[in-house]
This record gives sequence, C-alpha cells and structure tokens, in this order.
Amino acid sequence: MARSSTRPTSRDVAQAAGVSQAAVSLVLGDKWRGRVSETTAERVRHAARELGYRPNLAARNLRLGRTRTVLLVVPALTTEFFAGVYTGAARVAAEHGFGVVLYPSPEGVGPARDPFASAQAALDGVLASSMAADALTAIRGDQLPLVMLDSDPAGSLGAATVNLDIADGIRQVADHLLALGHRRVLHLAADVPSWTFDIRAKELAERLAAVPGTEIRTARAPISIDGALTATETALTAPGPRPTAVVCDDDKLAAGAYKALRRLGLRIPDDISVTGLDDLALATAIDPELTTVRLDAELFGERGMQALLAVLEGREPDGGDIPVRLVVRGSTAPPGAPR
Repeated sequence: MARSSTRPTSRDVAQAAGVSQAAVSLVLGDKWRGRVSETTAERVRHAARELGYRPNLAARNLRLGRTRTVLLVVPALTTEFFAGVYTGAARVAAEHGFGVVLYPSPEGVGPARDPFASAQAALDGVLASSMAADALTAIRGDQLPLVMLDSDPAGSLGAATVNLDIADGIRQVADHLLALGHRRVLHLAADVPSWTFDIRAKELAERLAAVPGTEIRTARAPISIDGALTATETALTAPGPRPTAVVCDDDKLAAGAYKALRRLGLRIPDDISVTGLDDLALATAIDPELTTVRLDAELFGERGMQALLAVLEGREPDGGDIPVRLVVRGSTAPPGAPR
C-alpha cells in the first residue's frame, strides 16, 4: 500500500461524510449521542475508516477518564527478546497511566490485518521494531505518533528512533576473534531485510577488512535452528579452506550452527569457534556456553517508551544508543586450540 504524502484531516472526513467538522469531532470523540443521529455517526465512522483518518492525539489534550493506549509492533521472531522489550515499555507506560498492547506481526515480517479497525479503538502512539515495519502501513500505524526501534535514524518512518549500539557489539565480537588469532570467518547472517541486520554485516566486514590476511564468507539463514543448521552445513562443506570461527547474527542461529558442527564431527571451540548476539537464555543452555553480545531488552523497551512519551508531549527525546556488552564464554578459543 502506498503511503499517502498528506495525512487525512477531519475536514476530509467531514466532506466525505457530508457533515460539519463539529459533527466529526463529536462522533470520533464519542460524544455524539443525543446530538447527531445514529445514521450520521455511522456515516462519519465509515468515512474515517475509508480515509484512514486517525485523530492527531499528540496535538490534543489527553482524554480525561479514558485509558491511554500504545501499540507495540514486533516481529514474531526471537520472542524472548521482544518479551523483554514489552516488559520495559509496559513498566514505563504504567508509571504514566498508559497501557501497552503487544501486536506481533504475522510470519515475523510483512503486512497484517488491522486489529484496531473499530472507530471506537483509540491509540495514542506506536512503538515498532524495524523488523516489523511492513506491518505499519497495513495497520496505519505510520499515521500515528511513532517511535521506531532498531531502525536507521536517517531513513526512519518515525518521529524518533531508539537503538541498541549493535555496531559496537559487532566490533567487540570481531576484535575478540581477531585477538584470538582468527582470520577466516563465516558470517551466519539472518535472512531478514532489516536495518539492524544490514548494520551487523557492514560492521563485521569493515572490522575484518582492516586486518591483513582476513577472509569472510557469508551464509544466509532464516532465524530458526533448522535454517541455521542447513546453511552452516552447506557453507562448511563447500570447497576451500574451512573458516575457524562462525559469527552468528542471533543466538538461535548459533544453536543451529552448533548442531551442524556436531554433525560434521567438529568440536567447539577446539576446531571452530562460535559467537552469537542477544544473550538469550539459550546461550547458557547449550554446551559449551555461548560467547555472545548481551542486549538489555528491558532497557530498550523503557527507552523506547520514554521517547514516545516525549514525542506525545512535544519534547525532544533523549539521544544516544544503548550500550551493549560482549560476554565471553566457552564457545571461543584460539584456532586449533588443544582439547
């Protein structure tokens, strides 16, 4: 669906419904009973739905006596991480009298049917992960006050962006492996079109290219253990020198890589090192425990909600990416380290 360059106004709704702007305000403000007819009210609601009109809630006074609601749009991927994002966002929202509705985009990415088609549903704003950005136009979330998470600040749909310092996390991974002596790396990349994964690939390539004698090979996989297993097995049985380290975009990909390496008879980290990114519970459930980058999902959610509250109140959100930290565990060692 093409995004309209001009946001529909109450005047547009009034013209489409053949009523005054005052009538539109009464109906959409749910104050019409006894003042306009049921037939007129339905005509206004129909026109608003057809035009995709939403009141500019950031520009009006907060409604008295009604629950304020924010929509959190996330991919149905790496759900443990986004559960943390929700927890942090809901905590800050509750402190300010807001509720948060979690809306996972079907299939992880892509458009979705509008769960708020009813004219009685009121949303004050939207928090959305860039991985689920395609769902925004389908639910018209891009026409509400919007803060984007893990999104390119230069090309964001939103009024503000909040990011984890993923680039620095990848630099920490690369520096750790280079310091151990690794020069041949397989990048097990998430096969998801998203800025956050583009940044991982770019930073890893640049960091390795700065050191003479390095070689990077890329294998793409959906964020699933089976997908990662297949991609890793294919990449490591291809002709040429075998990589000594596998850098995974996500801990779930790393778990799939573990299975592939064991099928191939390779020991971790003796024959090959593996790193992840997220520090999910999975990272310490696998053996050896996974060297990975810890992302503070709850703080991410808190900062996202704080930014959205600032947008709603006409303030400038706090800037700066959220720091991340490499956690070194048993899955990395120098190449060819003895058992």
